[in-house]
Amino acid sequence: MKLRVGDWVEVRCKEEILCTLDKRGRLEELPFMPQMFQYCGQRFKVYKRAHKTCDTVYYAQGGGRRLSNGIHLETRCDGDAYGGCQAACLIFWKEAWLKRVSENGSSTESSSHVQSRQGDHAVNKACCTEDDVRANTRTENQMAGEEARYICQATELPNFTSILPWWDLKQYVEDYTSGNSSLSRLFSGFVYFGYYKLLGNRCRSALPFHWVYDRFQSLRGGVPYPRRSGLIPVGQPTPASTLDLQPGELVRVKSYKEILATLDPDNKNRGLCFDKELVPFCGGIYRVRSRMNKFINEKTGMMSTMKTPAIIMENVWCQSRYSTCRLGCPRSIYSWWREIWLERVSETTASGNEETM
Repeated sequence: MKLRVGDWVEVRCKEEILCTLDKRGRLEELPFMPQMFQYCGQRFKVYKRAHKTCDTVYYAQGGGRRLSNGIHLETRCDGDAYGGCQAACLIFWKEAWLKRVSENGSSTESSSHVQSRQGDHAVNKACCTEDDVRANTRTENQMAGEEARYICQATELPNFTSILPWWDLKQYVEDYTSGNSSLSRLFSGFVYFGYYKLLGNRCRSALPFHWVYDRFQSLRGGVPYPRRSGLIPVGQPTPASTLDLQPGELVRVKSYKEILATLDPDNKNRGLCFDKELVPFCGGIYRVRSRMNKFINEKTGMMSTMKTPAIIMENVWCQSRYSTCRLGCPRSIYSWWREIWLERVSETTASGNEETM
């Protein structure tokens, strides 16, 4: 369908989707997850075209992963079928599971195409059932006493994608033509990437250039150089703070300088990394979405529990502006925050701030 950002689509009915799946509940190795059934018959605008994504299983260097006919709607995993995982990952959809609708709500699918799909379902209705989809969300380990391994789109990502080198220029053309990225965002990304490769990763010798970079960015209201190292010496514990933040509360992200003072040289605070993609949010005011306590380890499929909960904020996710070799990844993974990087603000204080929520 070559869907673009902003196009209206309707999720097909359950019966139509099931006839596209194999007995493992997959289409071209992409799992259809149980919580996706709730969206059948509902209409959404396309959020991003998922023609590429990042590799959060093997973290392969040199690029991301390519996906054919992939779409992101504004739908996220609720974790109900996966032990209560709280990562809230953006769901991958295949175009075969969607149909285009016009802005006035009418379907743009031809009647012959609908009849063809109904015929396919009549023939293939035994291919997959809703029970099959639910049964394939986990694999019981053979050894007694071991935890089950969860199977979701995130854990299976290497199986339904292929390697996409960063130098493949077609991906950036599709970023623009699909509406995923503007020309200005792509240009800014290429300028940053060139700076980082030529000067930005040369440690001490690059400090004067970082100053020039920051000065230029401050004049245009941009983000300071986002690849600095934490200030806590090796071997010393990083500080902690307990705010007991709850969903719905408003917080201000501290300045980049303040946050660097809480990080070790690896940019970690008690094991949680302050990623470069978090820097653009420094100084902004946002609403707490949830407390992160547990998540599925995407490499092992096992449930992991955090020693100290992290904070997830509404509309605060990776924009893939500075990630090496993965410019413009549309996956929008929620960022995880330590409470020491945040401070409470009142509704009154936030009322005049344009960055709220």
